[in-house]
Amino acid sequence: MVTSKHSFTDWVLATRPWSFPASAMPVGVTLCWILCQQDTLDTPLPATNWLLGLWALLNIIVVHAAGNVWSDIFDYRKGVDAPDTYGVRILTDGVFTPRQLLRLSMCLQVVAVVAGIGLVLLTGLPLLYVGICGIALSLSYPPLKYSALGDVVIMLCYALLPMLGTTFIVTGTFMPQVLWLAVPVGSITVAILHVNNTRDIETDLRAGIRTFAMLTGRRAAIGIYVFEVIMPYVWLLCLCTVGLVPWTALLTLVSSPLAIGNARTMLTCKTKGIAAIARLDERTAQLQLAFSLLLMVGLALSLWI
Repeated sequence: MVTSKHSFTDWVLATRPWSFPASAMPVGVTLCWILCQQDTLDTPLPATNWLLGLWALLNIIVVHAAGNVWSDIFDYRKGVDAPDTYGVRILTDGVFTPRQLLRLSMCLQVVAVVAGIGLVLLTGLPLLYVGICGIALSLSYPPLKYSALGDVVIMLCYALLPMLGTTFIVTGTFMPQVLWLAVPVGSITVAILHVNNTRDIETDLRAGIRTFAMLTGRRAAIGIYVFEVIMPYVWLLCLCTVGLVPWTALLTLVSSPLAIGNARTMLTCKTKGIAAIARLDERTAQLQLAFSLLLMVGLALSLWI
């Protein structure tokens, strides 16, 4: 039964906070990357404003929360999330009504826009274009996801745009070199969505939508997920080899058992069925958190080692 009274915890859980590493970690990695660049660049960086970096970190979490709730509303109305699916349960179980979640999403969007305008005023007009792209992609994510473009949107919204935008917020200039790190960080983030879509191929087909996993088929989708969680380690090794990032970034290898474990779990889907990967999206988010935190520490350690 839907109740009109919800605790603060209920509202927080409605935003799916377990997924927030997907948005927070790219900004955190960028901040640590900027920190370690100050001793390696030929041209000194402009004055850095780390408080604005923290502001950007908090704001992207709000944007992410708003986007999660917005997407859940569309998935429920489209029939993607139903009582017999593994999707979000708060609407299908009657914990909230779509109207209640719509109000929550709109409030979060307003907070994010106001905070974003504040960042533009403090940094410069170029950031506005990054922000507009981010908000537009967040709002249009559901229909784009239903047209097999969700993976592309996730890579843009939770890797390329926030990492590039953070460099401008903190230093006053865009530093496209950070995009080398957007590839491994974004790959694991995309894997969170991809494992969901791989698990839900049949129910998504019933709902009349198309996802990238549906286009490839489950067997190929399983292989793509394995690539998405293993490739980041190989990519970082290559970046360290050519000197684009310090060798201390290889501290991320400590998290490789998690990636290998997730890959093995995904492969069991071939024999054990989709129940084997029912919660693999949450484990992939945990991998994202571990990988990114270790990368942040590794980048920071380069200042002393």
